[in-house]
Amino acid sequence: MKKNSARADELFPGVGAPHGCAVVNERCLLRTEGGHRVVLVSGLVLAQYEVGDTCSEALAMVSLIDQGLAAQHEVARAFGRSPRTVRRHQRRFAKGGLPALGRGAGYPRGRPRVPETRERLVNRLKAEGVATRAIARKAGVTEKAIRKLLRRLGWKPAVVPQLELPLVEASADPNVSAPCVPATAAAAVAPSAGADPNLSASTGEEELPLTWDTDPTDRSLDRLLACIGMLDDAAPLFREGEGVPRAGVLLALPALVKSGVFDIARDIYGTIGPAFYGLRTTLTATLLMALLRIKRPEALKEHSPVDLGRLLGLDRAPEVKTLRRKLSRLASFGQAAVFGRALASRRVATLGEALGFLYVDGHVRVYHGRHALPKTHVARMRLAMPATSDYWVNDAKGDPLFVITAQANAGMVKMLPLVLGEVRGLVGQRRLTIVFDRGGWSPKLFQKLLADGFDILTYRKGRFTRVPRSAFSRHRAVLNGEAIDYLLADRKVRFLDGALKLRQVTRLSDNDKHQTPIITSRFDLRAVEVAYRMFKRWRQENFFKYLREEYALDALVDYRVEPDDPMREVPNPRRRALDDTLREARAELARLRAQYGDAAFANPERLRRTMRGFKNANAKVGDSIWRAIHRVRELEVQRARMPARVPVRQVTDMPVVKLSAERKHLTNLFKMVAFQSESDLVRLVAPHYRRVDDEGRTLIQSALNGAANIALTKDELRITLAPLSSPHRTRALRALCDEVNRAKTRFPGTRLTLRYAVSNDPS
Repeated sequence: MKKNSARADELFPGVGAPHGCAVVNERCLLRTEGGHRVVLVSGLVLAQYEVGDTCSEALAMVSLIDQGLAAQHEVARAFGRSPRTVRRHQRRFAKGGLPALGRGAGYPRGRPRVPETRERLVNRLKAEGVATRAIARKAGVTEKAIRKLLRRLGWKPAVVPQLELPLVEASADPNVSAPCVPATAAAAVAPSAGADPNLSASTGEEELPLTWDTDPTDRSLDRLLACIGMLDDAAPLFREGEGVPRAGVLLALPALVKSGVFDIARDIYGTIGPAFYGLRTTLTATLLMALLRIKRPEALKEHSPVDLGRLLGLDRAPEVKTLRRKLSRLASFGQAAVFGRALASRRVATLGEALGFLYVDGHVRVYHGRHALPKTHVARMRLAMPATSDYWVNDAKGDPLFVITAQANAGMVKMLPLVLGEVRGLVGQRRLTIVFDRGGWSPKLFQKLLADGFDILTYRKGRFTRVPRSAFSRHRAVLNGEAIDYLLADRKVRFLDGALKLRQVTRLSDNDKHQTPIITSRFDLRAVEVAYRMFKRWRQENFFKYLREEYALDALVDYRVEPDDPMREVPNPRRRALDDTLREARAELARLRAQYGDAAFANPERLRRTMRGFKNANAKVGDSIWRAIHRVRELEVQRARMPARVPVRQVTDMPVVKLSAERKHLTNLFKMVAFQSESDLVRLVAPHYRRVDDEGRTLIQSALNGAANIALTKDELRITLAPLSSPHRTRALRALCDEVNRAKTRFPGTRLTLRYAVSNDPS
């Protein structure tokens, strides 16, 4: 089936769709006649209802999407609804089933409202300068409800004459807005009508920051306002210039804005308090730092804060201590998991039906500090070391969706149900195939995952019966533009005494020596596609390696610890010591038996012709063997009575702690968004660059780290990038600029539309 929906004029050329029909895609059709509507799929009736039955109509829309018959945008267009409405129906159905789709008229039941008796209280608190969020907490309602009530009351901030600031005349500079103190200040001065189109009180979408400064190189007044608590975030003011160092990184802003990181952060965190470097500025600085390979806040010491500030529209970029304080402030909200889940939801909505295969794997971050942390096996070092394990979920292209930090380095078998619980909340009831390595091998777990609506794809673990050479055959295919050639054998296997029926696809190496068995529940796929999807797991390994080297994924950004569960079970150290003693006792027994056997082999039969005579001659060795046997049996009995795991508080007298995870989780999410934006740019340039698979990220990195000219017009921020090292790379960069310009993205916090071009002057 084609991915893009068919239009009516394509299905019915010349005449359009029949009267009363609406085309969803090439196999789905809506037909309305006589007040009734029928949803047809390949000529078969999927749903029928009366026009005006909103509950049945919502169920029909959800059914088309959940069964994979149509995409969200196709359903929204055909039913005359917005994609947001369709997504709302999906969420309601996933949460409460069919009853949740039916809503009565009027205000929703169970949702608190502000009584009329509280209107005067809200008005008084707002006049006293109390923040809207604080008023909402006192009233026990949402912040949105308070804002609606204030608009209904026609509330306007009272002017306090004690604060007198000089008004600046309206300037023709497109960077400078009419001077105004932000609405969150305790006292506000009504702004004069300025001519600035880029910074205004509101664009109808979000409240933009305002500024009193007119010189982009001197933001003293805004810093003063932030110091006295009257500014939540400094407005970007750009100045023109040629050859601005590293200004090419602004090419990634459209992808960053599209990811929704700024909107989601504003909805979750709101504000981080009165500050010159507010929430938006902190996010922009952190994301651009990641793309510029400034891997940790300490690395800011190696870069000019003035040059980096020009990229943010500020006189200076935040420095080490400032950025650390901002990250700590964000971490204090404790909303990193919610933030990551919202980012993943936005990504899933963007990718849509492309999420058929998800790859799950754990990444171990080694810890070298002084605190006692749980140990785990580090595969790349082949050692067991103190570490923290993160479990990442990536899509089929290798791009990350979200990350979860495991408690006490829990293994894949224990973490998979938790991870897939998050996945189910993101993608709904769609059936997905989960790909993972041998660490998740557990037939009992497979049975549970299949019952939960997931398919599995993994390597077989443990011993297996080798497949005879005659069972293999050559399989060739072209998948995603890549030619595949495998020697494969396909058969059915059973586990759990025949209760679990799965499929085993075994690959034979070219030298006919090594066999790689793959286990899956997907009987509908070709064998070559099963092997291809499994072997593409290397993309996730490459992702970990890339982030370690380019983004410092393993860098420790927070040295603080927090209390851990003292009842958390750990391996019993006494049992481990007993295992060592038992191992030595068995080795001694084996040595004595070998000595006894050597004596029997060298026994002169003419002196000791019977076994009785031999035993009498070697009585000392025999007695030593019996004593060793009794010693081994005693140790085995002691080991059997000793618990294998005990609470950690019984093992150590030191405080039970773990590394503070909130700030590290936040930085992981920022690096994830930066990587996703980089991947989006690579995909945009792919049609214009032949070697994109080998050099795509190198090309993007060269462009992002290059210098650029910055120019301002009435409503545009123009970024002219420097040419790259060769003509064909420069042509690809020009094509990328054309692709990005189509988005017409605004610089966060302004109404300046970003426009990109490439200079014709190689110098």
